[in-house]
Amino acid sequence: MIALIQRVSQAKVAVAQEVIAEIGRGLLVLVGVARGDSEREAERLAERVLRYRVFADADGRMNLSVREVAGAVLLVPQFTLTADTSGGLRPSFSTAAPPGLGAQLFAHFVAQVRASGVSFACGRFGADMQVSLTNDGPVTFWLEAEPPEA
Repeated sequence: MIALIQRVSQAKVAVAQEVIAEIGRGLLVLVGVARGDSEREAERLAERVLRYRVFADADGRMNLSVREVAGAVLLVPQFTLTADTSGGLRPSFSTAAPPGLGAQLFAHFVAQVRASGVSFACGRFGADMQVSLTNDGPVTFWLEAEPPEA
């Protein structure tokens, strides 16, 4: 499971030109579910996203999490994050979870965020969404449920 997180001053998601979710200061989180992912990866990734320190402290260092700055999280399912781009000029989506599993694990990820008490909003799984944001910094990080082995 993968999350591309962006520190934002604002972000929103529209479907058919209707805004369905928006936040102010916080994180835009694009979430990709891969084949073989489970609820354990969803739980671990949600924990990492919520605890990841990308906001400035009093000294200007990235030392605070979204929770510590009372920010919000906008969660957007994005299966293209799991694409295999290692060859050719067209991505392969064979590494993405099947839609049913993807929807289930995205919902579990959302439930973990909801249980944390952090303010959040969500995009719509399987919808054609338009995402707009103001990336603050810009600050963007790629997180996986389990960090790569050293």
